Amino acid sequence: MHIIEISLKFTPMPMSVQRKEEADAQAVYQQVLAAINAGSPSILELTCEHQPEKKLALLTSEIAAVQTYEKSGASAGGKRPGFAFGA
Repeated sequence: MHIIEISLKFTPMPMSVQRKEEADAQAVYQQVLAAINAGSPSILELTCEHQPEKKLALLTSEIAAVQTYEKSGASAGGKRPGFAFGA
């Protein structure tokens, strides 16, 4: 399972959706990047393959960062990949 995680400005918890295939996850990642690069605020709607009832609607001007990674059994109890905000 591949996770696409989106961090929003002034929001401590990221939003995420999942895709079964890496190519599909990369397509969503590119969709989010394109929305950010468009420059004008718009609504980006995403759905989750793992939880089909889960839907996200995000204001693109509030997206701070996006990342994608593969969820595996080995990393379930360990540290998640992410953005490091150091002192």
